Amino acid sequence: MRVLVVGGGGREHALCWALAGSPLLTKLWCAPGNPGIAEVADCVPIGAEDIPALVEFARRESVELVVPGPEAPLTLGLADACAAAGIRCIGPSAEAARLEGSKAFCKQVADAAFVPTAAWARFEDADAARAYIHAQGAPIVVKADGLAAGKGVVVAQTVAEAEAAIAEIMEARVHGAAGASVVIEECLVGEEVSFFALCDGTTALPLGAAQDHKRVGEGDTGPNTGGMGAFSPPPAFTDAIQGEVMARIIRPTLAEMAARGTPFRGVLFAGLMLTAAGPKLIEFNVRFGDPECQALMLRLRSDLLPALLAACDGELARFDLRWEKLSSLVVVMAAEGYPAAPRKGSVIQGLEAAAAVPHAQLFHAGTARREDGALVAAGGRVLSVAATGPTLLAARDAAYAAVDAVDWPGGFCRRDIGWRALG
Repeated sequence: MRVLVVGGGGREHALCWALAGSPLLTKLWCAPGNPGIAEVADCVPIGAEDIPALVEFARRESVELVVPGPEAPLTLGLADACAAAGIRCIGPSAEAARLEGSKAFCKQVADAAFVPTAAWARFEDADAARAYIHAQGAPIVVKADGLAAGKGVVVAQTVAEAEAAIAEIMEARVHGAAGASVVIEECLVGEEVSFFALCDGTTALPLGAAQDHKRVGEGDTGPNTGGMGAFSPPPAFTDAIQGEVMARIIRPTLAEMAARGTPFRGVLFAGLMLTAAGPKLIEFNVRFGDPECQALMLRLRSDLLPALLAACDGELARFDLRWEKLSSLVVVMAAEGYPAAPRKGSVIQGLEAAAAVPHAQLFHAGTARREDGALVAAGGRVLSVAATGPTLLAARDAAYAAVDAVDWPGGFCRRDIGWRALG
């Protein structure tokens, strides 16, 4: 099987790492990839959002499956372009990808499918949004309606903080066109969990759950980021809760999307709040999370490739996946200044020592090679340092042992990943 993974972050490294072990695989590429991915796949210098170049490469190299990592190429129509070229792509059409591309569309689908979710309203006018905030009070959640790389959400504890979010998102346009409108939501209370399901348009197969840490600072303080760490499985997410999520959130959403003529195929990522009234949907994403994907791939016992093929071919109803009875934990190492202005170019050493830590696994994200061969930081989130263990505590200890082996003065990480679950 000839496979092309699209993207160049830690999530894509984890996907390439998992796919590389499949006996079905004959050739693996990643576009654009990174130095870590280059150890398991051939990297090709094509941007993840260059849809024509990706499809042309796939056609030229007789690629049989395209595996998109990030959301942007999906919202830009990568799956549609692949379908037109007769190439399998494990991802939704651009229309179905609106579940992530528009917060308002996501909420409209949830309401139509009677999916439990937070009360909400959409605004294109900043003054009207402020008036709504004053009427509702705080805490309250303000979201850029469009794609904002995981950073367009403000959980405001005060009315003044919510008003500042409106000014930044709608008036200063810190997230660009994504902030032309906002969705303002009731602030749900409980444990937040990321749940993933592999979908073929009609059938959904659970891929498990993880819990991530969005805020940059320890104790969940500071601004939101793309994710500073994750662990799987979350102790609070029981088999009974998973069954309820499948029955009340995932399957009704699939049915609603099919009824609209836009069946959802690919990875459906439900951001959930486990409230006192049961699990409620925060929002949908249309791909694996990062760094949740890294945590999940470490626990996956089954071959990922045939599962992805079954989703493309509408055959998930006869498929199943097996998972290791282990815990996994991922620590994101980021460049100083992240998320506002990460400083690039600092040299990273010690990865061999980190990888030698028992049960540890390193995934590259924002790394690059200098002309002299040195590995340097080339982004905000730079490394995902992960580990498994028989318990979450053991996985955490192994992950931080690997973190401590990395020699990178220009980087930082949170030292408390898993803190809520571990007490």
